[in-house]
Formats: sequence, C-alpha cells, structure tokens
Amino acid sequence: MPTADKEGRRKMDASWIDSFEGLKRLPADLRDALVTGSKIVRAPAGAEIFAPGQTADNLLLLLEGTVRVSQRSETGRDIFLYRVNAGESCVLTTACMLAFENYSADGIAETDVKAVAIPRKTFDDLVARSPVFREFVFAAYSRRITDLFTLIDHIVFQRMDVRLAARLLELAQDGLVRATHQALGVELGTAREVVSRTLAEFQRRGWIEQSRGAIKLLDTRGLDQLAHSSGVS
Repeated sequence: MPTADKEGRRKMDASWIDSFEGLKRLPADLRDALVTGSKIVRAPAGAEIFAPGQTADNLLLLLEGTVRVSQRSETGRDIFLYRVNAGESCVLTTACMLAFENYSADGIAETDVKAVAIPRKTFDDLVARSPVFREFVFAAYSRRITDLFTLIDHIVFQRMDVRLAARLLELAQDGLVRATHQALGVELGTAREVVSRTLAEFQRRGWIEQSRGAIKLLDTRGLDQLAHSSGVS
C-alpha cells in the first residue's frame, strides 16, 4: 500500500485539484473539505497498491506515475485490464467503494507513484453533497468501463498480430520497448509462445529487432499499418 507523504500530512497544497479537470468547478468550501479530508501518498515502482481481498478504503487520484491493474484467471494466467495514469482515478477502486466490496484484482506501481488518497468518509460526504464531485466520479467510471468493453472486443475479435503491433507502438519510448515476451503476453491476455511467434514474424519482415528484454522498432510505418488494419479474426 502507498505510504503517506510526511510533508503532505502537514500541509497539502490545494493546487493538486486543478490536475483533475472535473474537480476545478468545486466551490471553495468543498475544495477545502476535499483537501482537509485527503492526504498525499507515495509508492515506489513495483509496490503493491492493492490486491484481491483487500478493502477499498481510499479513492486514489494519481498525480504522478502509472499503476497497472490486472486479474489472475482460474488457470493462473495474469490478464492485463488497464493502466491508471497521472490525472486519472482507478475504476476498480471506485466500484469497490460504491458497492462496499473488496478488490478482485491486483494494482502494481509500474513507476514511482504519487497520488491523493481520499478516505471513504470524505468520499461518501462529497458524493452526497456535491453534484460536481459525483459527476467527476461517475464520468471517470463511465470512461473506463467503455475502455474495458473495447479491451474485451479486441481480445475476442481482433487478431493477435494486430493487437501486438498496436501495443508495441503504445509502449515504445524513443523507438524501444523494454518488455519480455512473458510481460507482453500478460498485457495481451495470451501465452508467451504466441507473442514469441508473432515477434519472430515481425522481425522477419524487418519491422523490429529483438534483444534480451527489449524490442527495437525499425519500421513503425509497417507496424502502424498493421495496427490500423481491420484485423478481425
């Protein structure tokens, strides 16, 4: 779990509210209530933010970093669900807090993370009192649910080579993807062997070059054309 920032406990700057478009319209009294009733927390890369069976006690609004949310299937395979990026909240946390249910998936910090933790008491109070806060919570929830339906559609209907090409382009930084075949398999909800075969074909076409734990993109145009093809199974 994230740990409270000592400086944030002493005095939290209300300017973080402006990092979230939906909260800018909060009136002054509710902004004060939100700041006073919340705290800034931090977690290092690799830290467990939440896990199945844990209680959702705080709504986390991410200020810095990324959190990866995944679920383990009955066969033991990890299935990537979504990432929470800076300026976003976690839909699973929102759902658990609204329904008073425990987490059913894992949240892992992919990078060092800084977030605002809004305790249940403050969350419930603002949801009840503020139409602006309710709109913020449910708008974010709706967007992520749409993303999850898109993910399901891709898993069920889209070819693996199309999905892998799109994910490589999404993950690339300066033309390099630092990820193992196993990690990419988790991202795409498929077996490592399927990823390895597909990457071997990409390399044969001259689109990528592989090394241990990294993939260099040589022809982003070819990958992009495949990623934007119909790709229906």
